[in-house]
Amino acid sequence: MEHTNWTTDNLPLLQGKVILITGANSGLGLEAAKELSKQGAEVVMAVRNAEKGKAALAKITGDYPDAKVGLMHLDLSNLESVETFSNEFHTKYSKLDILMNNAGVMWPAQRELTKQGFETQFGINHLGHFALTGLLLDLLKATPQSRVVTQSSIAHRRLADIYLKDLHFEKKYNRFKAYGQSKLANLLFTYELDRRFKENKINSIGVAAHPGVTKTDLFRSSGKLITFFTNLIAQ
Repeated sequence: MEHTNWTTDNLPLLQGKVILITGANSGLGLEAAKELSKQGAEVVMAVRNAEKGKAALAKITGDYPDAKVGLMHLDLSNLESVETFSNEFHTKYSKLDILMNNAGVMWPAQRELTKQGFETQFGINHLGHFALTGLLLDLLKATPQSRVVTQSSIAHRRLADIYLKDLHFEKKYNRFKAYGQSKLANLLFTYELDRRFKENKINSIGVAAHPGVTKTDLFRSSGKLITFFTNLIAQ
């Protein structure tokens, strides 16, 4: 397989494209929003925290005054919020070129639950994005050459399985296994989504991405030792 040193200089012009990015107020989501809006796309930043979202938006428009960037509220830990977001998005947009399922949570020290009672890593990383993609599927199918990009992780290889006998870790919580499960679920979902696009001759694709070990807020719950080594080795 040929390997290429890909950089943002390889991005094409994206005028006329509508791109939705979850968790766009920091880290990889913010960087993606910057670079894609720089290339002329209309970027919708879906964020849970309004204040952080406004600060991120101001940063982008400060650097690129002509950027077409907007904010919308989305809490992936609450499926009611996902449905509300979808309804609002449909009133504003009749197409969706790229959906970037980027937001996520990793390694909370204590077992936490979403509003509907799911283990939080599985609930946010997988179920919230699964629901969002399904609710926006009509727009994706109606947009030629659309794509769904889901952020996965190499963590799916270690300690990872779909723990059907204890899907939400009610018996014994293991934050690393729970995160690995959520990332494996992201990949299984992406493969099946792309397979169904092809099977039904829909002009869309589903792809997954692993960004490498990257120094972002995702490590905020990882503990001092892991944070120390992350700061040493992460890009």
